Amino acid sequence: MFIGLVTAVAASACYGTGSVLQAVGSRRSAREEAAAGGNSAGVTAHGGPSLASTAKAAVTWEFILGTVLDFIGFGLGALAARLLPLFLSQTIISANLVITAVLSIKLLGIRLKQLEWASIGVLCSALVLLAVSAGPEGGHHAPMAFHWWLLLITTVLLVGGGLLVRRMGANGAIVAGLLSGLGFGALGVGVRILNGVQPFELGALLSDPALYAILVGGIGGMYVHTVALQIGSVNGATAALVVGETVLPGAVGVIWLGDSSKDGLAWLGVVGFLLAVVAAVGVAYFGQDTHGPAGSDHPQPELTKR
Repeated sequence: MFIGLVTAVAASACYGTGSVLQAVGSRRSAREEAAAGGNSAGVTAHGGPSLASTAKAAVTWEFILGTVLDFIGFGLGALAARLLPLFLSQTIISANLVITAVLSIKLLGIRLKQLEWASIGVLCSALVLLAVSAGPEGGHHAPMAFHWWLLLITTVLLVGGGLLVRRMGANGAIVAGLLSGLGFGALGVGVRILNGVQPFELGALLSDPALYAILVGGIGGMYVHTVALQIGSVNGATAALVVGETVLPGAVGVIWLGDSSKDGLAWLGVVGFLLAVVAAVGVAYFGQDTHGPAGSDHPQPELTKR
């Protein structure tokens, strides 16, 4: 379990740092577009970022470096998902919210309110409760029908949700963050149940729908995450992402994969899990009226933040 805890913490650090660097790149790209073409540059009729705008944000050096860190975090997180109960590994990884919040102060000039700091403190306490209560991880097997459902639901959520977010415009930031979290959560579940890993069998691996759920969840989640960074605050978006990538895999691990807590400490795990989700929602809610979107350097109270 110790190796799993270390890899989960390292993945969290990579994801948190990567999110802030991606936000820096998105902000710089948006400012350059606005300077070149006015306030409507790169914006759709619904107020959301255009595909071209998102693509431009994704090729800034800050965004590319952040993406590299995301890939490293993915590898570490995948290992953690195989070694720890999903409700523990995903929640630790989701603690990247703390790293994101702290770095955003320095790199983005964001000032956190007392209630945001309090929510972050609650999240850290919740992680301690989860670590204390967690027992050994469950199994890695799930019926093939479960693999197909994971692929189908992940695809529908990210494709349909991505289109919805673009129509919602600036008001879709929290939804975009949540959808990206669900995509990353599906990725964690897919890694856990992936066939052909132990022992390695290439045929079984390539024929497993869970592999393609991992790809859809990872790529789609990253895309929607980029959109969320463009239209909302980095802390709010990451907080919404935390909820999505924690609740789904945590529930799946307990209900279908046999994850459990230590004897007599199930209540502590439930309390820790609920506190982690509530704290993440708190960061998103309390920060939504003070953090500007990616294209601005100042707060924009009228925009819903990610």
